[in-house]
Amino acid sequence: MNLADLNKVANAMVAPGRGILAADESSGTIKKRFDPIGVESTEDSRRDYRELLFRSNKAMSENISGVILYDETFWQKAKDGTPLVKLIEQAGSIPGIKVDEGTQALPGCPGELITVGLDKLAERLKKYYEHGARFAKWRGVIDIGKGIPSYTAVRTNAHALARYAALCQAAQIVPIVEPEVLMDGDHDIDRCYEVTEFVLKETFQELYYQKVALEGMILKPNMAISGKKAAKRASVQEVAEKTIRMLKNTTPSAVPGIAFLSGGQSDEEATAHLDAMNRIGGLPWKLTFSYGRALQAAPQKAWSGKSENVPAAQAAFEHRARMNGLASKGEWKADLEGKKAA
Repeated sequence: MNLADLNKVANAMVAPGRGILAADESSGTIKKRFDPIGVESTEDSRRDYRELLFRSNKAMSENISGVILYDETFWQKAKDGTPLVKLIEQAGSIPGIKVDEGTQALPGCPGELITVGLDKLAERLKKYYEHGARFAKWRGVIDIGKGIPSYTAVRTNAHALARYAALCQAAQIVPIVEPEVLMDGDHDIDRCYEVTEFVLKETFQELYYQKVALEGMILKPNMAISGKKAAKRASVQEVAEKTIRMLKNTTPSAVPGIAFLSGGQSDEEATAHLDAMNRIGGLPWKLTFSYGRALQAAPQKAWSGKSENVPAAQAAFEHRARMNGLASKGEWKADLEGKKAA
């Protein structure tokens, strides 16, 4: 493991004004995104859509530091035969790969999940590295509900995340460590804080046990936020203050950066929360975005599967990327939302 090189990549992933595009939706998930816009999910339609994002030169070169890809996309070529990974590199962005293989029911823990995909991961990482991947992602999923999460679910998912991270670093790939506490449910922000704090403490404990070098990783957590069905939603400022307090209590300063997941927040909500945190300032790590839906919902709607809509879709993507780029520096303003990218 060359830690200096891993650290260089990790720092580039959280460079000021830039963040990560999560374009790693599985075939099942992308179908759910395409259905409402009336697009059939085929290998070609998925390729066409992702190609339009990666060819959005302004967004990719100015605001997107890296792209998380799904295995199918990683090996795909653009319409003109250029590998999509090369398109990302040419735009000055870093190609990454989602390596987990989804979730399964966790035995003995009703309603809880464990992420799978560690088998043969070392061999897979070697192939991804040879074809240009410089970072990877693995997502653990923790739900909040009656009597859950259990310690079993938290501990087994933390252990798997650390196993994955250690294998990545051995393959000279920066691991994005993503322990996601879901915002589904009617819990309040304090319950989310309590569970997420515990999950992060357990995750860093496991990373330590498994000799993962913190300088060569990126954390992708959820924010401390009210559940979607909560009677009372926390304000932007409360989310920002509690999330920072939670991270200061759990995340060592050796970690170069934290790239938040959007987790079902609206586009503007995800941007406003990130901006409010960066305005607080005085933080030991960079705070940026690793958004999927919060970057893609607008371009998907604008595109709707029609080639003539590609410029409008790219403009929508560039706008969201720019807004989040500003938020990563604490320079976003709500009144900028009316002004689409010129």
